[in-house]
Amino acid sequence: MTVMDSQGSGEPARPGHQAQGADLAAQIVLVARGDAAAFDAVFDRISAHVFGIVRRVIRDPAQSEEVTQEVLLEVWRNSSTFDAGRGSVMAWVSMLAHRRAVDRVRSVQKETERERRIATAEIPFDEVAEAVESGLERERVRRCLGTLTELQRESVTLAYYGGYTYGQVASLLSVPQGTVKTRMRDALIRLRDCLGVAE
Repeated sequence: MTVMDSQGSGEPARPGHQAQGADLAAQIVLVARGDAAAFDAVFDRISAHVFGIVRRVIRDPAQSEEVTQEVLLEVWRNSSTFDAGRGSVMAWVSMLAHRRAVDRVRSVQKETERERRIATAEIPFDEVAEAVESGLERERVRRCLGTLTELQRESVTLAYYGGYTYGQVASLLSVPQGTVKTRMRDALIRLRDCLGVAE
């Protein structure tokens, strides 16, 4: 069954709204106990509504379908967290759907931005990195990398083996760019000394 099979409108039914809401809340209690038949009934009642909310935020039909399935799975897994004292089932489900849809939009935007930055990035070049990659044995390099702090090691690895710029390294490690530059400068000095590379 697809998410649009149950209702066509994307909105919850209006007649007998309060009675239906109470019935839906009772079904959610059964879902929390692992009742698959109750979940089928809840699915039929909420799937089109969830899809409608998600589609308005995401726009893309395929992604909307995917996120709708994630929301319905979350309803199944987390139905025990529903609190009738804080609102209706539809309000709870609507909140889950909207939050998931917004998270997906943000995730897609971040991925697009990251790909754009990587595509336009200039790869930094340094004689120490060239000496490490071309002229020294792997075990010596590994031993010397082991003398660095974790942030230094991650920064050097991302910049010289991953091809990231200082700005990209800072973004990936969630630290200021100035911090990355300082740590990398200190790390390269330490590597140079450890590896015996002439200045």
